[in-house]
Amino acid sequence: MSCSIIQISLSSQSLIMLVNNTSAQLPTFLLTGIPGLRAVQAWISIPFCLLYVIALSGNSMILFVVLREQSLHETMYYFLSMLSATDLSLSLCTLSTTLGVFWFEAREINLNACIAQMFFLHTFTFMESGVLLAMAFDHFVAICDPLRYTIILTNARIAQIGVSMLIRNVAVMLPVVLFVRRLSFCSSVVLSHSYCYHVDLIQLSCTDNRINSILGLFALFSTTGFDCPCILLSYVLIIRSVLNITSSEGRWKAFNTCISHISAVAIFYIPLISLSLVHRYGHSAPPFVHTIMANIFLLIPPVLNPIIYSVKTKQIRKAIVKVLIQKQLQI
Repeated sequence: MSCSIIQISLSSQSLIMLVNNTSAQLPTFLLTGIPGLRAVQAWISIPFCLLYVIALSGNSMILFVVLREQSLHETMYYFLSMLSATDLSLSLCTLSTTLGVFWFEAREINLNACIAQMFFLHTFTFMESGVLLAMAFDHFVAICDPLRYTIILTNARIAQIGVSMLIRNVAVMLPVVLFVRRLSFCSSVVLSHSYCYHVDLIQLSCTDNRINSILGLFALFSTTGFDCPCILLSYVLIIRSVLNITSSEGRWKAFNTCISHISAVAIFYIPLISLSLVHRYGHSAPPFVHTIMANIFLLIPPVLNPIIYSVKTKQIRKAIVKVLIQKQLQI
């Protein structure tokens, strides 16, 4: 009996030592704030902080009013709440590391934390692309086949669309994460951003990362690379249908329903394409240009989407005003 206890004790000690050794072997990376502007980094952090506050409060408000107001329990507002939830999650992914670097010089991040942030960052980015595609489909059905709108887009169908998008994004990101975990990292551990980005991370590897590059490209093309052409196709069909409307008032009304969504698509894809072009062709640009553009790409959609939909959507605007008035009366 005593021998068994001793063996169990030794096994436990061996396991603890193995875990400690594994943790000790994990590389630690250094996040980067604004290269070349470290002296004024604290001041630069102020507008970034304000953008985070706007993004978090704006998207939380949209979610709150959609859940609270029975009049907003309709298809387009369900998709809008998905967009707000995605933007909220995307902002929270980078909030701690970005402000930590700017305010407290908390630059260190271990491999596991870096991979976790990378997974959620890319998953929610791809999720936003998918939600924009779902919203494009919603507009397409509403304008091109209005009589079957309620039959096609039922609550169950909307839930299926949301779940399928989440499964797709997790499925394409899991291999990316697993293969990053197998990489070995050498002396260079300084990342180019204040958060962990897949391309940035695999470039620091001292082993062959070709499979990682292929998986990253596959994930990109199977999500945003698929969604963007589908959105464009849906608007080609929408425009063709709208031009067949005889009255100019009817055409304008139909186009007007799409303005908010077109704006959301533009503020998501234009910074994404611009950032890709800068990374590819802007080698002569100062390093801080790349960093600022990367942060702007992540912050512009969560900041502007609630503003656009609050201004352009009368029902959302009225619901927000109603909530604010009720809070004032309670005070």
